[in-house]
Amino acid sequence: MPTHAPADDGFRAFVEQQWGPLVRLAYLLTGDRGHAEDLVQAALEKTHRRWSRVAAMEAPVAYVRRAMVNTATSWRRRRRVSEVPLLTSDSPAPDPYGPVEHRRQVVAALRTLPPRMRAVLVLRYFADLSEPEVAEALGCSVGTVKSQASRGLERLRAHLTAVPERTRA
Repeated sequence: MPTHAPADDGFRAFVEQQWGPLVRLAYLLTGDRGHAEDLVQAALEKTHRRWSRVAAMEAPVAYVRRAMVNTATSWRRRRRVSEVPLLTSDSPAPDPYGPVEHRRQVVAALRTLPPRMRAVLVLRYFADLSEPEVAEALGCSVGTVKSQASRGLERLRAHLTAVPERTRA
């Protein structure tokens, strides 16, 4: 009896097309390349189980983004103890997405924000979604997106202006 690979109904093409953008988004949500890839894998696993319904949606990538945000929030709740490097000389892996001035500081500042606030900023300003799109992706009101974005930007500004003072001390 011949074995046939199950039809993927476009899932493979979707993953190949969206992998890079999803990993970049996940990196901003998690602050770590390895965790980012794990997050995308987990979200795509959830998506694959419902692919026939997700593929019929107007914007399947929005479904995956929401799955990523929900999964990242869930992981953060479960991981109360953060990882501590064994050596102070440990340096992060090189960033394959090109040089961006102060990237490490911005990512560090993003990591200080609560998961929902971080998700709002990443979706709004990195993924360039409109406020209504972010609200839909996160299952909240546009007003919540606006207030979380405003507070998040305020915290980022405060953190980033404090960075030079800390490095001098």
